Order: sequence, then C-alpha cells, then structure tokens
Amino acid sequence: MIESRVLPTIPIATLDDYVSAGGGAAIERAAALGPDGVIDEIARSGLGGRGGAGFPAGRKWAAVRANSSELEPSSVVVNAAEGEPGSFKDRAIMRANPFAIIEGALVAARAVGADQVIVGTKRAFTDEIALLRAAIAEIEGAGWADGITLSVFEGPSEYLYGEETALLEVIDGRYPFPRIAPPYRRGVDEVVDHAADMTSDSSSAAHVELAGSSDEAVAPPALASNAETFVNAALIVANGADWWRSVGTADSPGTIVCTVSGHTERAGVGEFAMGTPLREVLETLGGSPRDGHSWVAAISGVSNAFVPVDLFDTPMSHEAMRAIGCGLGTGGFIVYDDTADFAGVAAGMSHFLAVESCGQCAACKGDGLTIAAVLERVARSASHPDDLDVLDARLTTVADGARCNLATQQQVVVGSVLELFPDVIAAHARHEAAPAVPEAIAAIAGMHDGVAVIDPHQAGKQPDWTFDEVGSGKWPADRLDDHREPEQL
Repeated sequence: MIESRVLPTIPIATLDDYVSAGGGAAIERAAALGPDGVIDEIARSGLGGRGGAGFPAGRKWAAVRANSSELEPSSVVVNAAEGEPGSFKDRAIMRANPFAIIEGALVAARAVGADQVIVGTKRAFTDEIALLRAAIAEIEGAGWADGITLSVFEGPSEYLYGEETALLEVIDGRYPFPRIAPPYRRGVDEVVDHAADMTSDSSSAAHVELAGSSDEAVAPPALASNAETFVNAALIVANGADWWRSVGTADSPGTIVCTVSGHTERAGVGEFAMGTPLREVLETLGGSPRDGHSWVAAISGVSNAFVPVDLFDTPMSHEAMRAIGCGLGTGGFIVYDDTADFAGVAAGMSHFLAVESCGQCAACKGDGLTIAAVLERVARSASHPDDLDVLDARLTTVADGARCNLATQQQVVVGSVLELFPDVIAAHARHEAAPAVPEAIAAIAGMHDGVAVIDPHQAGKQPDWTFDEVGSGKWPADRLDDHREPEQL
C-alpha cells in the first residue's frame, strides 16, 4: 500500500500550503525539547539513514554534537546528489516537498549546534534547484532560519559526488574524492589549511591532508545525511517516535521511498512501509512483467546483490534483505526479465563502477577496469582461456585498501551474478552463447509518464572522467596536474 508521509500525493508549492499540512511543527517542538531532547527522540525512533547504508541517525547526530569544535560551528549538509542507477526518489521528494527537507535540516542544525545548512545537489538538477531555492527564500522570509545560513550547492555529475565525504570535498572546492576522515571528525569548514592549492604536492590524491591527532579536535564536524532522512527527522520530531514507529518493522521502522524501473510495464516512485514485500513494491510501481515474459531478478542500484525472483516475497527491510544476502540500499530497484543476458548485465554494471572510481585506491581502479574488460569479453563470447581465473583473482583484490564502498560494490554485484547465473557465464566463456552487448548502466536523468530515461552522457565517459573521444590513460586522481578546476568535472 502506498504511504504519503514523506512523499505527498500532491506537490506542496508554497510555505502556506506546507504549514496548512502540518509543516513547522518540528521546529516548534524542537525548541521545546532542546538539542538533547531532539537527539534522544531521533535515537528512540530507530531512524536509519535513507542514503543506502541505513546507519542509525540518532548515533550520527550524537557523534556530530559530541565532536563539535571550540573554534568554528558545525555544519549540516543535505546529500541531495542522487546518482545511484535505478533511484529517483530524492528528486521526487525535492519536487513534491522541498520545505520538509529544509525543516528537517534546520531541526538538525539546532540539535548539533550548526550555523549553516548546505543542500548539496547536482547542477544538472535545474528544476529541483529552483524549487529548493524558492523554498529557502520563503522559509527565510518566515524567520524559521534565524541565525542559520541556508544555501544550495551545485556540484558535478560524478557518481562519487554522492559519497558523503566526497560531497564535502567538493563543497570545500576540491574534487569528488572520498576521504578517510569521517564527517563527524572533519566537515565543511577548514580550520587548518592542509592543502594550500590544487596543484600543491600532497600525499593525498584529494590534495588535502587528513586530520591528525593534533588538529582533529578543532576541525568543525558536519552532519551529512540524505534528503529523505531529513524529511523523516522532521516528521519524527513533530509527531513523536512512537507515531513514526507505528508503521514498519521493529528493526526497520517507518517508511521508505522506492523507485522501480527496468523490464516493467512502467517506471515509478512511491512510498511504502518498511517490511512491505518486495514483490508488492515492484508490482505497485512497475506493473506486471512485459508481455510474454517473466521476471528473473532485481537489484537495488549497483550497490547490492541481485534478488532472484523466488525471493521477491522477502520483506523490504534492512534485516530481511540482509538475511537473504542482499541489501535494501536506496530502494531503487532495477528489474530484469527472461530476455536479460546476465553476462551483459554484469559487464555493464562493472564498467559503470570502474569508470566512476576516482583512482585514489589503486586496486579499486586498476582491478575494477580489468574486471570490466574481462566481463565485456565474456559477454561478447570472446574471452581468453584464463579470463575466469583472472576475474576470480581480481574480485578478491579489488577492495584492498579501499577508502569507500565502490570497490566492494564490484565484489558484491559481480559476485552475485557469478553465483546466481553460473551457467550463463560458463556458456559465454566457452563461446557457446550468442554475443551480448554490455548493459547500459547510468543514473536516471528523468522520469516522465512512467518512463525512466537514463543519463545519455554516461556511455561516452572515459575512465579519466573526461568525455574525450580517446581516453588519456590516466585516472582521475592522476589528473590533478592538468589544472582543471573541480567545477569543470
């Protein structure tokens, strides 16, 4: 059953409409609860972040408050840089109710002692940016943000821009390369300038030395969370943790906004109670399988293992999905039917991840590109005799030393194809299957009338993050000497 807590059925166009629908109550109740009371309410709700990992929001808010700097206020960063293939839920929320995102972020800012809220989104999201800025103007005019600066930051299209530490790097004026230091240790504002400029010599590929024991206590932290998470936070503070827990499961309470696309009658976005069977979500948003075909598997983005069709009745919760060896992620499900060649699917997903790797971690980029190349040869039934052995070896090492989750995604996604569809891979490796073209994998660029349109530019992207006809042979982290500014990526 479709819910409408986070995603209203009718878009909210003005602040007056938002207030008429109950908006503003979270700010009022937060003032009565105080910072500790707000954080306790978020913790009691059991809210898990809706950016994919499901990390407990209460713990994150408490960590940011506990690590506040004596020199500079903290920051709140709304991660609205949606780029996970198969997901359109954040843009749907921004289009339907940008006011709730800002209210939740303001509640968080006062709870953790932040003096600024930055909504980090992609410059390509022009419609959403206009709505966010209009909402901010009305909220500022109403006095809701007194003492807190609200802004929208427009960033690049790179997949890693959605990784929270890479998002902070871009806001800081650098490239979207993940950090080791988490946001609660070092956020947006620089207290100690480790990186004089983009061309300085530095042991960090991001050209910023990480906070050490001498300065990590003075660097102001940031609370970085997904846009959907902040809407949930506003609802929890306004209505109470018990109300919010009245739907969902004990371990995964509340609702989640899902996207369904792929081999379905239509694509769609909708909100469901946690614990709703996956099949119900797919059928409600996607309809039935295409004429004459049947579904085989589905996957949440390119971050989790495939769910085979015989497990489609699994409840859509973190604990239930983990129990079957998969993950819920952002709830952006790509569905495949019996026309799919999973050698080509694996090749396409591996290629996307290899291209989008920044190259700070040699194994991630080098092994990732090798995995993608091997899978392309396998899919085209043109593999070398030792390719499957090379594939197994590189899947073992690709995540060595990785500072973010992208390399692990190679292991999980490709590994699940090898486990679920071994006969398909073996037939291609023996050159007995018809050649398959690697699946086109990209972020959803738009959704109109039940059709999800994937980013057409992704196909021309080189591993060095350029769109040149011929790649440079460099990795993004090796291109810092070309003097290209971050906003040009």
